Amino acid sequence: MSDVQRPASITDEFLTRLVARVPGSTGNTWKLTEVYTGEVLVELPQSTPEDIETAYAEARAAQRLWAQWPLKRRLEVFHRAHALLVDNAHTIADLIQVESGKNRRMAVEESCDPPMVISHYLKRAPKLLKPVTRGGPVPVVTTSKEVRVPKGVVGVIAPWNFPFATGLSDAIPALMAGNAVVVKPDNKTALSPLYGIELLERAGLPRGLFQVVCGEGPDVGPTLIDHADYVMFTGSTATGRVIGERAGRNLIGCCLELGGKNPMVVLDDVDADEWAQQALFAVFGNTGQICMAMERMYLPASRYEELKAAFVRATEALVIGATYDFGPEIGSLVSVEQRERVAGHVEDAVAKGATVVTGGRERPDIGPAFYEPTVLEGVTRDMDAGCTETFGPVVSLYPYRSIDEAVVLANDTDYGLNASVWGTDLERAEAVAHRIESGNVNINDGLAAAYAAKGTPSGGVKNSGVGARHGDQGLLKYTDVKNVATVKKPVLGPQPGQDYDAYVKQMLTSLKVMKRLRVR
Repeated sequence: MSDVQRPASITDEFLTRLVARVPGSTGNTWKLTEVYTGEVLVELPQSTPEDIETAYAEARAAQRLWAQWPLKRRLEVFHRAHALLVDNAHTIADLIQVESGKNRRMAVEESCDPPMVISHYLKRAPKLLKPVTRGGPVPVVTTSKEVRVPKGVVGVIAPWNFPFATGLSDAIPALMAGNAVVVKPDNKTALSPLYGIELLERAGLPRGLFQVVCGEGPDVGPTLIDHADYVMFTGSTATGRVIGERAGRNLIGCCLELGGKNPMVVLDDVDADEWAQQALFAVFGNTGQICMAMERMYLPASRYEELKAAFVRATEALVIGATYDFGPEIGSLVSVEQRERVAGHVEDAVAKGATVVTGGRERPDIGPAFYEPTVLEGVTRDMDAGCTETFGPVVSLYPYRSIDEAVVLANDTDYGLNASVWGTDLERAEAVAHRIESGNVNINDGLAAAYAAKGTPSGGVKNSGVGARHGDQGLLKYTDVKNVATVKKPVLGPQPGQDYDAYVKQMLTSLKVMKRLRVR
């Protein structure tokens, strides 16, 4: 561990500048550490409820001016921001790695998410936010205009597993729509979103429009929600319920992307080695710390041993390491606490009769939070690993004897965030995909195909969430609809000298005519 060299870009001066943006009036701090070594990087200020109230006040003041900017002018900021984010991708990846411990590939790919979101909404925002004139109750002389207005200040609560992507990408469409944002990143991973906001301000985003507050959820969450006009949350189902309840009491909307226990159904026509290589990322990407990662794998009984062997070979060939280059394929878990959670799931499964096919060991020789990629058999619903989200490099294998059985097993969960179907016959694979109860289903991929499709909404069903990011919905959710109705000539009621019986007869006749003409 002592040989791990921090990237040259991550200087003490750089880190001090980033965290100076976080309000912390009491002087209380949280020790933000480098995951690979456990060494303290910087003291992160902790925000009080009063600090959060001040952040909202500043955001609201900035938002009133920002909302008056023409949309074209707002979008010009994001044209410039796109270039800055891409040009600084390696520094962003350095920050992501140092604070989260993920491997280099995942860090670079995460840095690409906000530019992808910007590209999509630069094209869609002008159409989505343009007022739409519709027919009124009486054709020609009445109209109704649908006008999109910003919510105000959006509260974003970002998780530690993709701090840069969720901290920025969920805020970008809100800002484009004319809102301000107050984001609360996880204490462990506040550096990359702080740098992202700095880059947005370099691109011309008004200072004060995008605020950052930090602290533990129970300490700062209530104040964050109580002052927001809308809340975007990514995290656990348990916390999502609390946030949803509080948002409901405040009569504000929220979007909640929550946990998953995601299934992979492998059909009997796959090439074993090709599938095994491609499925590795679906299971072990970001060391399994992806809401959409596969934790349950269903293999046809007729080929179970063959497919298991191929996947185990591929798993055992993965390179684990703590470096800031592209060598390691598997990085660290985010913290010692997360490593303990993962180890606890495996130990509970083994104690109750499951078998470790490969892996199942902590790796303190590499770093304090490393855990081997692990494959289990014999996992049942009474085990932690069988029913709750492990959120680590652990997958359970199960045989199935018919497609109907595979679908029943895949759907045997309280969650419904993501699923995966693999097969050579695409028509057959898609038929299976349509039967799986999930907000996202990938065919011949684990998660990237769905998540990277920014034009299509991505969200969960069942206990995996409410609402969605991406697609038109991913921007429109940050707006309210104002109905501006115009009467060009007084016609809504009896005309002078017309009795009400005659008016009613005319109105009922008009309804029949309007139906035939399909007038709305």
